[in-house]
Amino acid sequence: MRILVVDDEELLADGIRRGLIAEGFSVEVAHNGIDALWHAREESYDAIILDLMMPGLNGWKVCSTLREEENWTPILMLTAKDGEWDQVEGLDTGADDYVTKPFSFAVLVARLRALIRRGAMERPVQLEAGDLRLDPATHQVWRGDTLIEMTAREFSVLEYLMRHAGQVLTKRALLEGVWDPAFDGDPNIVEVYIGHLRRKVDRPFGREAIQTLRGAGYRLAMNGG
Repeated sequence: MRILVVDDEELLADGIRRGLIAEGFSVEVAHNGIDALWHAREESYDAIILDLMMPGLNGWKVCSTLREEENWTPILMLTAKDGEWDQVEGLDTGADDYVTKPFSFAVLVARLRALIRRGAMERPVQLEAGDLRLDPATHQVWRGDTLIEMTAREFSVLEYLMRHAGQVLTKRALLEGVWDPAFDGDPNIVEVYIGHLRRKVDRPFGREAIQTLRGAGYRLAMNGG
């Protein structure tokens, strides 16, 4: 599995490189955004580990440029510990996940493997299930012509359901896909957010798109209910 590591802190980048090689990955390193874009355009990678704060071309710009060019290689961003808005903007520009500095190398590897398992998937302009529409780029959701307001986490859960429409997803699959592969909180948080979504995208419109299969998990009807 080929990984591109992008960080202007050369010692940190080299430490990540050596650790990933020990885990069996093939790794290339870039120390600035311009070189990162060149590598990502010229080579094929299973994932990119991308620092946000770099001189010249920062991580946000690298990520948004790749997505605009329809390069959907999974991106794991490295953000500041207190950089909540960095994380939000990183996800909004097309990153798939993030790890905050300083980070546990074990967590970094776990999240990286989770991204690779999901794989690079070409993002459509909008996701649709009947008259339920979701735009990953603008973080907007509609039922018919009605715009539905929702939180970032609600949006992420719905997006994951819509990307796997028709499939039965367990709580664990949703936790790993939306929260964190190492999530050790109450798994019933999934039920809470499923309830939030039903109250927003189903009940006001007389629909039952989000289905519960007892003992199995949840499924979004492909026809949008």
